[in-house]
Amino acid sequence: MTVVFSSSLFLLFFFPVFLAVYFFIPKSLKNSWILIASLAFYYWGAPLFIYILVSATIIDFFLINQIHSSQNTSRKRLFLVFSLALNLGLLAYFKYANFFIENFNFVLQSAGISSISWTKIALPIGISFYTFETLTYAIDVYRGVHAPLKRIHHYLLYIVCFPKLIAGPIVRYNLIADQIPNRNETTDDRLFGFYRFCIGLSKKVLIANVLGDFAKDILITPSENLSFELAWLGILSYTFQIYFDFSGYSDMALGIGKMIGFKFPENFDNPYTSKTITEFWRRWHITLGDWMKNYLYIPLGGNKVNSNARLYINLITVFLLSGLWHGASWNFVIWGAYHGVFLILDRVFLKKLLEKLGGFVSVAFTFLVVLIGWIFFSIEEFPNAIAYSKLLFSFNFSSTPIFLTNEFKTVMILAFVFSFFGVFNYGKRIQNFFYKEENGLLKTTFNVAISMLLFAICVSYITASDFNPFIYFRF
Repeated sequence: MTVVFSSSLFLLFFFPVFLAVYFFIPKSLKNSWILIASLAFYYWGAPLFIYILVSATIIDFFLINQIHSSQNTSRKRLFLVFSLALNLGLLAYFKYANFFIENFNFVLQSAGISSISWTKIALPIGISFYTFETLTYAIDVYRGVHAPLKRIHHYLLYIVCFPKLIAGPIVRYNLIADQIPNRNETTDDRLFGFYRFCIGLSKKVLIANVLGDFAKDILITPSENLSFELAWLGILSYTFQIYFDFSGYSDMALGIGKMIGFKFPENFDNPYTSKTITEFWRRWHITLGDWMKNYLYIPLGGNKVNSNARLYINLITVFLLSGLWHGASWNFVIWGAYHGVFLILDRVFLKKLLEKLGGFVSVAFTFLVVLIGWIFFSIEEFPNAIAYSKLLFSFNFSSTPIFLTNEFKTVMILAFVFSFFGVFNYGKRIQNFFYKEENGLLKTTFNVAISMLLFAICVSYITASDFNPFIYFRF
């Protein structure tokens, strides 16, 4: 069964029961309750993989304790290698084995050799997020950034905490280590957390789902059967769907975390208002970018290398792997390489050129680059993605009027407004009003009223609709 925060079963059963128990039990039992609920939540969606996940996490706990307690550098490195091999091995097997076997068989068949037989492996939910957090724990302890957790159930809680387990944000160990054994949440935290949850739920249900329902039919239609207008409407819908889908889910995760005393890092910051692709990646999936920077880009040498060629190799390597992290398919690798190329172009000349052209042109150009990139992200077959991209610039207008529902038109306008109003000063002020934590009676009353209204509308919409996907669920 699909595990998403925007399901009626989660909203009307799991979530209220979890909170009711959490708020009324003693502080000494709260972490244990979160752990039990998190294991039940994951078992709900992946009943077979939960045993592997828990077993691997327990083994990893003891391996990393050996890293911390060992005085010998070689011994530390050996246990680090064991930990990395365990966690990367799980990721490689469950997420990439099918991909590598399919490509290996393609090579064999091209050479006239019989392909090898293989039973396809089911992809466990959240495996990429699980792996990145186990890696950051091991590496942070090895580097001496933070001591390991003393209790095994605390480590299990860090890894499987359900608000962030399935789709992040990716919470680096050193950012949350001190919150696990000791934290407090106030009534204001609980109210604002629920408010933030409802904002994210609304982004997911009322915007992403509506646009996604339209986009799914357009993106699977052969390009020769599409007009210029439909192609643009399709990819615009997907572009806003993936943003409101993922940022909404992140808002929900941050909101739940806030309600139970955790301060998770922000994951999005108006990414479509970026003036360069470099800036886009500072604003989009921020925790992934931070992870890649601290655990891959800097260890490769980062900016402190002897030549521009090495710098560009580092950038393209990071984004090829970032693309592959998103999915075991060549279209994700191409998408990663596409962004890597534009990051290099930013450093060579593009950033300076866009600065001269001004803010409006820079934002429009960067948005167009990102939008075209989503074509390769969403369409698996490369020739089909190229054909779709060409159609966007064909000006092949349709003679048949396109019927769009009032709901779609309204949501598309809202998606544009909410995506770009951060460009303007008054837009930032409005956004700060909605997202800023204030403890005043008027603001708290407003938050509670808006939360209850949005929650009721979203639940009504979910129960009346059978379309409720989550794009990043499979990553």
